[in-house]
Amino acid sequence: MVHVDDVRALALSMPEAEEKAHFGHPDFRVRNKIFAALRPEDGRAVFKLGREEMLWLVDHDPAAYSAAPGFERGGWTRVELSRVDASQLRRLVVAAWKTIAPKRLVAAYARAPNAWPVSG
Repeated sequence: MVHVDDVRALALSMPEAEEKAHFGHPDFRVRNKIFAALRPEDGRAVFKLGREEMLWLVDHDPAAYSAAPGFERGGWTRVELSRVDASQLRRLVVAAWKTIAPKRLVAAYARAPNAWPVSG
């Protein structure tokens, strides 16, 4: 089980990530594009993943993952934080960041020693 503060810490550890707000909720951006958002009052986070990855997660663990209503075509994935562990959270943050970050930034980060919090 992970908490909102774990999401915040991991998201902000990504290159060029910053915290802002969107509709009154904290979000995390790279070059002003949102890759993750928090819903602290619900114990949830939302991550921008590829559509296929989102569908796979929802299919394999519907208690933990669901398509964000209204945004399922874009791969936005809602995550019940009480149902994922730290390793899953790290994978989600990295995948979401990689989905949104410019390709050159992703490539530069991937070349850095010990770049990814987990296998990227």
